[in-house]
Amino acid sequence: MRHDFRSQLGRAMNLIFEFLPLILFLGAFFYKGIYFALVVLMVAMPIGLLVKYVRTRTFDKMYFWSTVFLLVAGALTLYFRNPLFLYWKPTVFYWVVAVVFLGSFWVGDQPLVQRFFGLVEGMPLGKITRAQWNKLNSVWILFFVAAGLLNIFVAYNFSQETWVKFKVFGLMALTFVFMLLQTFWIANLIGDDDHE
Repeated sequence: MRHDFRSQLGRAMNLIFEFLPLILFLGAFFYKGIYFALVVLMVAMPIGLLVKYVRTRTFDKMYFWSTVFLLVAGALTLYFRNPLFLYWKPTVFYWVVAVVFLGSFWVGDQPLVQRFFGLVEGMPLGKITRAQWNKLNSVWILFFVAAGLLNIFVAYNFSQETWVKFKVFGLMALTFVFMLLQTFWIANLIGDDDHE
């Protein structure tokens, strides 16, 4: 019981550390504009990465690469005083992730989504066939491509304030709902004892 509580608390803390830099970014944007908010985010994300590593002793590759992309896009944005670099950061990041998921069809013995869910302890994933994993991997590729397109659509067709809110809440909510749907789909597959 105590172990379950600690595990749940650990997951909640990880979510907080992932979401906190975005909340700081949003607050800084309304306080002093996009460039100040960007500096706050460029400081907060590496700190969040370090805190996560110290707490868990594991290296979060997705968070790391997101931080790297942010630092590059942020530096270009500040140097050229042009927020377009920042607007494109989520799109480029999502599309690179989509390419990595696509490449996993040919690199390694499992598609990337299977490796990702394989990290979750206690899930009997042996019931899921290779064809089903490939289908799920393809769905993830489509999601990341679509999320990248949606981000750039909002950036070019709405106000900067709308884009900032979408970046903080919209993309996070979309990703959360998508992950939840995948988890339900997998739970349905592994929960069906007659399924082969």
